[in-house]
Amino acid sequence: MSGNINAANVEETLKDFWASRPRRPHDGRKIAGVAAGIARRYQVDPVIVRVAFVAMALCNGAGVLVYLLGWLWLAQADDEVSPAEALLGRGRSATPTPLTVLLGLAVVPATGVFVDGGFTMVGGVLLSVGGIYLLHRGRGQFNRPEAVPAPAPAFDGVGVGPVTASTGGVDPVGGPALQEQRDGRATPPAWDPLGAAPFAWDLPEPAADVEQAPAAHRPARRRSRVGTVTFALALIVLATAAAVSREWSWFDEVHTLGLVVAVLGAGLVFGALRGGGGRGLIWLVVPLSVIGVAATAADFDGIRSDRVGSTRDAPASIEQVEGRYDSGVGEVDLDLTRLPGTGTVRTEVEVGLGSARVRVPQGADVSVTCRAGLGSVRCLGRESDGKDAVQRIDDDGPDGPGGLRVELDVRSDVGEVEVSRG
Repeated sequence: MSGNINAANVEETLKDFWASRPRRPHDGRKIAGVAAGIARRYQVDPVIVRVAFVAMALCNGAGVLVYLLGWLWLAQADDEVSPAEALLGRGRSATPTPLTVLLGLAVVPATGVFVDGGFTMVGGVLLSVGGIYLLHRGRGQFNRPEAVPAPAPAFDGVGVGPVTASTGGVDPVGGPALQEQRDGRATPPAWDPLGAAPFAWDLPEPAADVEQAPAAHRPARRRSRVGTVTFALALIVLATAAAVSREWSWFDEVHTLGLVVAVLGAGLVFGALRGGGGRGLIWLVVPLSVIGVAATAADFDGIRSDRVGSTRDAPASIEQVEGRYDSGVGEVDLDLTRLPGTGTVRTEVEVGLGSARVRVPQGADVSVTCRAGLGSVRCLGRESDGKDAVQRIDDDGPDGPGGLRVELDVRSDVGEVEVSRG
């Protein structure tokens, strides 16, 4: 293929991919064999492919969408066509029709139409098409489907021998002339003196046992240095980012983590393309990627406290209630049940990573906003989980309006938020 990327080149590459697309094997699969099939087709480490699916799944679920499409449109190793094509009547597939229908229905929510207006669909399709293009363009020559073998030569109706044009359809039993033409011998093989076995006309004379040459000794593969070099580069990037972070604010914790993951991921892919070197990097890439996704999904801008640990307070008067309770990493536990039955109290509770818990008096009139950037919220009996979980509640308590009024803003960027009556 040409080194220049243009529309015609991309179209040709994608058409060739579709014509020789991977098949899902029965062995080595974890779910449906999509990752194992791609890895086997392009001779890459299946761990790399699975990590790619996991990483895409963390990006608004795009990996789930791509995996479902692969399950539907990649045939199994011994099937004629894919499950989706079998549903359209184009051939046989071992996948049950009800399962194929369920997979097709599952594609709809996986596109993100009901969550983010289809961002997952657009991002997943673009990422998958780009990845397929680059992978097939660089490694499409590996494990291509084998050509269909030529049909066996036709035989005459009697079953004596092959019908050939040189004999006009006549099979000369024992035919010495044909014997001479094929192997230069004027007589039939010694084991068939009558020449009655046509299938033996092309076989050589029986010979004594031939000693087989000993198998060539395969040199041991040199240990790959990809992992070591990649890890060293990641440490250099980390040290450089830490050194320049005071001068350039862009090199904060999240961006630095992203650079380190990018270096490790590049080394992992390079090692896979070079024969599997650097596989140990996977134990760094996966947890760091999860931390990076959690860090970018949550909003830490509101938390600037350097405090680490637990904060507990149980004020007995309104004057003792602080305007703000916070913790960078840890928990805040605030007990307001000892406050008097009249007056108004306002406070904020914010935690960067951890839990925020507040208990209010049974009869207090409470106006509260509970927020979790990534985690769970339990706010006066109402619960929500996930990303950007929010509950806003005005509750006058079992005795109705009147008495102590409590206004709260309780927040955790990553963790748990709980507001309850004591």
